[in-house]
Amino acid sequence: MISAELLKQLLSLAAALFLLTAFALLAQRHMHALLRWFAVQGVLLAATTALVAYAANVHELYISAFLALVLKGLLVPWLLWRIVIRLGAHREVESLVNIFATMLIGAALVLFAYYVSLPIQELSFVVTRNIIAIALACVLIGMLIMITRRKAITQVVGFLALENALFFTATAATYGMPLVVEIGVAFDVLIAALIFGVFFFQIRSTFDSLDLKHLEVER
Repeated sequence: MISAELLKQLLSLAAALFLLTAFALLAQRHMHALLRWFAVQGVLLAATTALVAYAANVHELYISAFLALVLKGLLVPWLLWRIVIRLGAHREVESLVNIFATMLIGAALVLFAYYVSLPIQELSFVVTRNIIAIALACVLIGMLIMITRRKAITQVVGFLALENALFFTATAATYGMPLVVEIGVAFDVLIAALIFGVFFFQIRSTFDSLDLKHLEVER
C-alpha cells in the first residue's frame, strides 16, 4: 500500500510534469517536437488520472485513464502526425509572438492561476486540491497556444492541449466527470481530429498553405 503522503507527492510530481509539457508545447518551433510533446502530455494525463483513481478509490477513473492513454497519448497524436506527413507541413512552427515573450506570458498566467485558485483550494476537501492551480494554468496556456500560432495544425494542437487541461482540471477538482460523459467526450475528440484532418486538406487545396491569414475576409 502507498502512504497518503507519498500519493500526494506523486500527484504533485505528475501535475508539475503536466505543466512542464504545457510549457514545452508553448516553446516548440518544429512540428515534430510539438506533436511528440503533445503525445507525452496525453500519457501524463493518463498516469495522473490513474493515480487519482487509486488515491480516491474511484474505479471508474481507471477506465478514463485507459481511454486517455489510447486516444490522447497514442491515437490522436498518430493521426495528427500522419496528416502532417501527408500535407508536408513538418516545418518550423510559426508564431504571432516571439517565443521568449510567449513564455513570459505563460509564466504570468501560472501566477494568475495560483491567485485565482487559492479560495478554491481552501474550500476543497479532495486529495487533489493542491494541483487545481496547475490544472487551471494548463487551461490558460492551452488557450495561449491557440492565440499565438498562425498555422491551422498548431492551433488545433493548442485546442486539443486545452481539452487535455480541462480533463485534467475535472479530475483534480471533482475526481472526473461521470463515465458516460467522459466516454462521449473522448470519442468526440477522436471525431474532431478526423474532421480537422479534412479541414486541413481543404485549406491546403484551396490556398496552397495552412496559414489561417488566408481565411481573413478582405474589406
